[in-house]
Amino acid sequence: MKIVSWNINSVRFRIAIVEQFLREVAPDILCLQETKVVDEDFPHEAFHALGYVHTVIHGQRMHHGVAILSRVPIVADDRFDWQANREARHIGVRLPNGVRLENVYVPAGGDVPDRAVNAKFGQKLDFLERMTRWSADLAVPTILTGDFNIAPLPSDVWSHKALLKTVSHTPIEVEALDRLQASNDWVDLGRHFHPAPARLHTWWSYRSPDWTKNDRGRRLDHMWASRDVAAQAVAHSVHEDCRSWLKPSDHVPIMTEFAW
Repeated sequence: MKIVSWNINSVRFRIAIVEQFLREVAPDILCLQETKVVDEDFPHEAFHALGYVHTVIHGQRMHHGVAILSRVPIVADDRFDWQANREARHIGVRLPNGVRLENVYVPAGGDVPDRAVNAKFGQKLDFLERMTRWSADLAVPTILTGDFNIAPLPSDVWSHKALLKTVSHTPIEVEALDRLQASNDWVDLGRHFHPAPARLHTWWSYRSPDWTKNDRGRRLDHMWASRDVAAQAVAHSVHEDCRSWLKPSDHVPIMTEFAW
């Protein structure tokens, strides 16, 4: 089974590259973040035409939004408000084998890494703390994936030294993500299959006219699994070529394959 996570940055605006990816890669399950569409306007028809007839969505107009599209049956399981303000940032399902699949879009956190002057940064840290409390009580096989908006390792960014004070790579965010990972002994599948310092970037800013020239990427998108599920993972890949497609997202898809 192939499971993909992709921050698509507006599913309707980028539906053409979503369809292209699904035709070329044919994952079994696609987890999207930042869909930016209310549920009644979600483009179900495009997914149904390609065989993704099982859909669970949690939308919001113009902002946020998450969705899980599947070729295999899935059962809606949960929607957690880890942001504590009803933003559509999480959706979870149960797979046919009983594994839970949790799709999350962690807040970006604004530009200043100081909660005293930047409320968004404080909200991001609080979001991660609520996730950590949930994770600590988890006792079922689970995959946790999505846009975590944190690049934890020095090799997860184009320059560790240059980005130490940049939101997404600050020590306080990395420590918060480390606590989340330790809370349930999560396996980071990206680094399990591609140990640091291997290149594994998943995001490049739109600010650069040619992202390939300076290649200032960060690994913001992750696929984690509980130990029992991680033991069944056989491969992990990052589809970097999607960043050069027409009307690209600033993120690219990540995919883990499981021996199910």
